[in-house]
Amino acid sequence: MHWLVDGYNVIRRGPELAARERESLEAGRQALCRLLSNVAQVSGDRFTVVFDGNQRGGRSSVGPGVHAVFSRARETADQVLARMATAGAAVVSNDREVRQAAARARAIVITADEFLARLERAGRERDSAADDKDDEEADRPRSKKGNPHRLSKKDRLAARALGRLAR
Repeated sequence: MHWLVDGYNVIRRGPELAARERESLEAGRQALCRLLSNVAQVSGDRFTVVFDGNQRGGRSSVGPGVHAVFSRARETADQVLARMATAGAAVVSNDREVRQAAARARAIVITADEFLARLERAGRERDSAADDKDDEEADRPRSKKGNPHRLSKKDRLAARALGRLAR
């Protein structure tokens, strides 16, 4: 799966990443790219992180499975994300305009908060070496009484995309 990540939006929503950004913009970008590179190695997914740039913009590989794109002088990262969004890609942003543009392009839309929460949970699951059967049973959804309510197609796609990060 190809993930398009609103770089500064995600950095500023994660406390650890925001702390690194307070040191410097470069430190925040490196921390995010390092995190995504670790996830890419585990999941096999590709990540493109889009940042607001200056002057000419550009593109570079910042780690295994991770590319960084910097917007040009007269273009914002949000505009770049909206242009790059395609069907089947997952767009990660809390920006309403980016999410709407991604939805119009039939991309999977995921908020930065959902994305970071899933990465944190996946990290805890990998760190936890002792998987008890009781824990697995506690994580299973309980059977519902009456008619089960199915998630919308959009929510099912987002849940499936986020589930890939737990591998």
